[in-house]
Amino acid sequence: MDQKEVKKAFLKTTNGFRRFLPVVFGVFLLIGFFVVAVPKELYTIIFTGNKVMDPLLGALFGSVAIGNPIVSFVIGGELLKEGISLVAVTAFILTWISVGIVQLPAESLMLGKKFAITRNILNFFTALIISVLTVITLSVI
Repeated sequence: MDQKEVKKAFLKTTNGFRRFLPVVFGVFLLIGFFVVAVPKELYTIIFTGNKVMDPLLGALFGSVAIGNPIVSFVIGGELLKEGISLVAVTAFILTWISVGIVQLPAESLMLGKKFAITRNILNFFTALIISVLTVITLSVI
């Protein structure tokens, strides 16, 4: 590679980051808003004890209320203390970590819309399946 090609690649990369930076900043603001704005008491209202709806609601809510894994385990422990089913908490934690409706615009911009939507849909349904299988496995052991 000569210096012109390196400079061209550097400028192209820099321009890509410049376009992407406002989207990333907006995603971080939304994530911070959801983490702070959603009180823990709201979770006990959402999960009613229904064996079919609770995992689905947990997965839906976890998909929107994105967070980091360490916080999700703390929230998961609190939800279990409140009497929320393990399958609902597991679905919530799995989607909290692996599905991201909030960061979908940034992911679409960087990886492509089709890939981002497909990844989120697959992770959503996989989280539901894994949460049920986890509870089945734990009840067998």
